[in-house]
Amino acid sequence: MDGEKLALACAEAADETKAEDIRIFDLRGISTLTDFMIVCSGNSQPHLKAIVRDIEGKVRAKGSDPALHTEGRAATRWVVLDFVDVMIHVLDQEMREHYALEDLWGDAKELPFNGSDHEN
Repeated sequence: MDGEKLALACAEAADETKAEDIRIFDLRGISTLTDFMIVCSGNSQPHLKAIVRDIEGKVRAKGSDPALHTEGRAATRWVVLDFVDVMIHVLDQEMREHYALEDLWGDAKELPFNGSDHEN
């Protein structure tokens, strides 16, 4: 699965678990760290845990390799899933506002994703 398809699959999985404010950034040509970054929010520790679990499970069911690395836990209020070409940041709203990851990548093009309205 190429990076863009994987990013969309991860965003769809997060959306199915009711993640909030899902944004996908295309970092190709901007960063050597990853090609796509997803930022989304959960509203509680159990919700963060469910989002992470479902992203991993649903993209594996679609044929993706598992995340190469996972950093953080729901208890830390920020979990990063690293699929190499796609990096997903799942944060609670307070952490998201504090670290403002979207502002760090202001030069990146954002992939359109309308959540539940997204068509495959």
